[in-house]
Amino acid sequence: QVQLVESGGGLVQAGGSLRLSCGASGRAFSAYTMGWFRQTPGKEREYVAQISSSGGTTYYSDFVKGRFTISRDNAKNTGYLQMNSLKDEDTAVYYCAAKRNPITTPEKGGFFYWGQGTQVTVSS
Repeated sequence: QVQLVESGGGLVQAGGSLRLSCGASGRAFSAYTMGWFRQTPGKEREYVAQISSSGGTTYYSDFVKGRFTISRDNAKNTGYLQMNSLKDEDTAVYYCAAKRNPITTPEKGGFFYWGQGTQVTVSS
């Protein structure tokens, strides 16, 4: 079992940057594929990015490609989401998630462990 805790959210102006962190505790974080998702009120949760257990493979949704970077430091049991060139439409609660299954593209779900989320608000 893995426990995940996000941090780093906040209020930022459009065009700015934020880095989210996802701290993991419990069983070996390095064995899990990690993902980031987001959700706004009244909408379904949407996939943002994912990274393989080793960190060697990453995939992104089209709407963040080129602006966001997912990474991880398995020695620190921490994952990251660097968000640059933020837009109003990036405003959401961001969740990190983990699964034992290998990374896939397209993203096929199966993320079993979730954090509590961190709010990101982009103002124009």
